[in-house]
Amino acid sequence: MPRHSRFRQARLAATALALAAIAASSLAAQRRQGPGQPVGPVDPRNAQTEKPPLHAKHWLAITGKPLSATAGAMMYQKGGNAVDAAAAMLAAGCTMWDTLGCGGETQALIYNPKTKKVVGLNALGVAPTGATAAFYRSKGYKEPPEYGPLAAVTPGTMGGLLTMLAEWGKLSVADVLGPAIQMADGYAIEAQLANSIERQKSWTKQWKYSPAVFLPHLGEAREAPEPGEVFVQKDLAATLRKLVDAEKTAKAAGKTRKQAIYAAYDRFYKGDIAQEIVRGVREDGGLFTMQDLASWKVKIEEPLHTTYKGIEVYKLPLWQQGAALLQGLNILENTDVKGMEYNSPKYIHALYQTMNLAFADRDFYYGDPAFPPEEPVKGLLSKDYAKARFAQIDWTKNDPNAKPGDPYPFQGGTNPFTSLLENWKNSDFVLPDSQPASGGQDRRVVPHTDSARIHADSAFMQSFFSGTTSIEAADEEGWVVSVTPSGGWVPAVIAGRTGIGLSQRAQSFVTEAKDGPFNVIEPGKRPRVTLTPTLALKDGAPYLAFAVQGGDSQDQNLLQFFLNVVEFGMTVQQAVEAPNVNSYQMRSSFGAHESRPGRMTVASSLPESTRQALKQMGYTLDFVERSSGPINAILFDRKHRTMWGGSSNHGEDYGIAW
Repeated sequence: MPRHSRFRQARLAATALALAAIAASSLAAQRRQGPGQPVGPVDPRNAQTEKPPLHAKHWLAITGKPLSATAGAMMYQKGGNAVDAAAAMLAAGCTMWDTLGCGGETQALIYNPKTKKVVGLNALGVAPTGATAAFYRSKGYKEPPEYGPLAAVTPGTMGGLLTMLAEWGKLSVADVLGPAIQMADGYAIEAQLANSIERQKSWTKQWKYSPAVFLPHLGEAREAPEPGEVFVQKDLAATLRKLVDAEKTAKAAGKTRKQAIYAAYDRFYKGDIAQEIVRGVREDGGLFTMQDLASWKVKIEEPLHTTYKGIEVYKLPLWQQGAALLQGLNILENTDVKGMEYNSPKYIHALYQTMNLAFADRDFYYGDPAFPPEEPVKGLLSKDYAKARFAQIDWTKNDPNAKPGDPYPFQGGTNPFTSLLENWKNSDFVLPDSQPASGGQDRRVVPHTDSARIHADSAFMQSFFSGTTSIEAADEEGWVVSVTPSGGWVPAVIAGRTGIGLSQRAQSFVTEAKDGPFNVIEPGKRPRVTLTPTLALKDGAPYLAFAVQGGDSQDQNLLQFFLNVVEFGMTVQQAVEAPNVNSYQMRSSFGAHESRPGRMTVASSLPESTRQALKQMGYTLDFVERSSGPINAILFDRKHRTMWGGSSNHGEDYGIAW
């Protein structure tokens, strides 16, 4: 299994989950349509949730690991706000390698109660000097590799953390990094990470500085730490202390709080930490230069948004996939979603076809807005364009050849890539059984005897749900933070003696315009990534904050979560546990960028009649016990001036409320 991912492991090892499916029960008890709005008895969604909802008056902290959530709670106890809590959870998650390291990437949406605006934070690294399409092709790569120093973009997470703290937080670097430093000095490692390190140790041994971090028992039968063993990361602790020292020195010299935090930022990107990162990366065969790190900057951006039934939904710009959710909502606004009935064949088909259209546009048109060509954002988010896309849906069967649309006429322009569009197909590699000749089929395992095909399908599934964790935080002052950090997951290249694990995000680039003219790799460019936090406002005030891990599945799950709350009246905890469906028809953002048209993962609890109806529409089904995320979310109950927290019921996601 090439990556540590709670989500992926849950999908690939679903039989190991002994708990019942979310919607297996058909209780006829009353449920509540959000806070304070009772509705009548209906369907299996009335089942008791496996985890209780979190209720808060003062603050909430939710993330992918219990210890990380505790770090967030500690910041509130120090007098910090939701930004401080999010930063502390981020730092702790990096220390625990919660599908990210300090050299990965971070992106956030933040609601500022002082300005009453949503602001975007872009802390995604860029392709380093020399990282051209020609360079990778000269090395025999069709796309940048999944692992190793040539998969790395420049570190972004630490810059994002420090920028959030400086611009919107209240506490110091010393405060926020305190829990992470304690953990780097040694914490009791959980089984999930320990076992992931052991599985990935053959990769780890290929890089010079990684074994010293991850394999404390080198040469023994088990070389990774044992579950419960104290895991010590001396180099990482020293690096984090250098950032605290930089802040302390700046304060002693009379600098303001913000200036002192940016002094720590400069030490990481321009000082001795940067020098050691570059030295170590280049020793392992990477491309980083000091100029790459020094010239990189965190971007504070205006997010994109759309409205759905009066609710404003915010996503970051097109360097990440979040606008696919906005496009999906625009498309679905043209039909009666609630009238289809939750998880009926028609509803599932509508979701799948909507995702076909939105993600085909993502695969073709999304990329770094700082580089030409200019993305057709206005057209893509046009309500009229959504109507035109909606009209293309065939309501009788899946369209395995759904292609990107042409948004240019909806912004008064002409598409410069018509020839590329004409030749577009979902991917160059599709398993033969992905498009059954007649109807569909169930597939609990890949029905092939050919080991190469089985391996190819397994690798595809493992990469599709890659990486990422999520962080949600809110406080009574009104600050709301939604973050999906990632990169630097196990197995990670450690940059010299810094303890910093490098990103693997360059693999999301393509090397040929025919595979996406806006996302071709260039030095200084950000790849189009899957990482996608979400905020929603209602009547101008925070309504929902939500995010999920899971690579290309993220905005699929978030779309369904949003509809669960808005259309089907679920509480936030019901919505994060409710069964979702997942499509693989889009091009994967990882590995070989393959697709599986018509393939769909559904919950094992899906009724036989619904399964048969979907097969008749041409879908190939596979089944898992839990198909809901894991999603973490906060709902704001304005009637009672409180907050509801929802944290996924699989994986290790966890929340603390007060």
